[in-house]
Amino acid sequence: MSPSEPLDSLQFGWEEWIGLPKLGVPAIKAKVDTGARTSALHAFDIETFGPASRPKVRFTLHPIPGRDDLVIPCSATIIDRRDVTSSNGESESRFVIETLMSVNGDRWPIEITLTNRHGMASRMLLGRQALKDHISIVATDRFLQPELSYDVYSTSKMRSEAPDRALRIAVLSREDNYSTRRLVEEGEKRGHTVEVVNTTRCYMAINAMAPEVHYDGKRLPRFDAVIPRIGASITPYGAAILRQFETIGTYCVNGSAGIVASRDKLHAHQIMARAKIGMPNTAFAASPRDTGNIIALVGTAPLIVKLLESTQGKGVVLAETKKAAESVIDAFRGLKANFLVQDFVKEAAGEDIRCLVIGGKVVASMKRTGAEGDFRSNLHRGGSAKSVRITKEERDTALRAARAFNLNMAGVDLLRAEKGPKVLEVNSSPGFEGIEGSTGKNIVGKLYDTIEARVRPAPIRKRKAN
Repeated sequence: MSPSEPLDSLQFGWEEWIGLPKLGVPAIKAKVDTGARTSALHAFDIETFGPASRPKVRFTLHPIPGRDDLVIPCSATIIDRRDVTSSNGESESRFVIETLMSVNGDRWPIEITLTNRHGMASRMLLGRQALKDHISIVATDRFLQPELSYDVYSTSKMRSEAPDRALRIAVLSREDNYSTRRLVEEGEKRGHTVEVVNTTRCYMAINAMAPEVHYDGKRLPRFDAVIPRIGASITPYGAAILRQFETIGTYCVNGSAGIVASRDKLHAHQIMARAKIGMPNTAFAASPRDTGNIIALVGTAPLIVKLLESTQGKGVVLAETKKAAESVIDAFRGLKANFLVQDFVKEAAGEDIRCLVIGGKVVASMKRTGAEGDFRSNLHRGGSAKSVRITKEERDTALRAARAFNLNMAGVDLLRAEKGPKVLEVNSSPGFEGIEGSTGKNIVGKLYDTIEARVRPAPIRKRKAN
């Protein structure tokens, strides 16, 4: 029934089952308190966010007493802040929100104050404002309306019927570039609050009971999701900050382990080899006496010599002869630099394909072509890009590569070789400018689709009756 339609008369006992559908709470027991004007809901981690002109509040709920493993994150627009005096005479300033209450198929709007009722038997009190004229109270009885069940929290309805809500999202980034600006723009267009957090200005309080991330002298609030855009030069510290968010329980689009593994080119190739993902023949050695053998392991010239720490095509050299390869390797060794030697895939002809994987799907792909006379196809080095249709084998390879690193978002770079696609690199922080420009797709929107689906509450296991 619509909230605007006339309501049938109802009888309430002193306790009833109700639902709060706009908050994602399908069943909760509420105690009727005619002595209170406004209803009260048990909430914790209560924090405001959003613009000052229309502030919102983020909070979490434990609707089942004794089941703290059930956590329902909520957000709502603040309509007021009131001083409320409890039955024991204590006064407390509380945020007030408006939401829908459902009972026996009827729905109507009610006002609710948010407070920590953790020590109380009832997780919700129903005040006079929620008890409209069509409700009469029978103080000697309870559950006069149809009884609901906490079993609903153990079903898939927890995710499928969770309401859309405003999220508070952090972007870990030091740069004001296209990708960061698009993440803020698209998130705000969807009603979310997106905050850019400079990774290097974060620090951590590491303890077992209350792990925290601090920023510019203050504890960072609870975020619904974190989107890491960590620069290669600060990977170790950025991963440590991300691990702290993971410890807190915040959903991170890409996990710290996947980012660290993808940034270590040697480790990344070992992971792909273990997953039997096609890639150019690769060799690595630490001893300067093994130059000849390392070249023989890969094959004949031309060869690619690549610094392990290289990004955006920097530190990648094409050696067209064996002698040139030996010279490059000796020069890198003289700098005490770690590097890989790889087979040069001639048939790729200076082109590669970037497949963007989000949420287990290839959402876009583009072909990148190197600048005139350059074998590297990186857009940062003057290359060009255009949309391309990929084969099923290329799509499957990209998905397997992203899955091998457990990345929810990845740019998988591959070459079209005679023996099938060869993965060059898995980028855990892919840029959006080139691929949105070349394909015309709203890639960032697809990322937010994934985030909005993933932050919905998860079902809990039923406990066996004693």
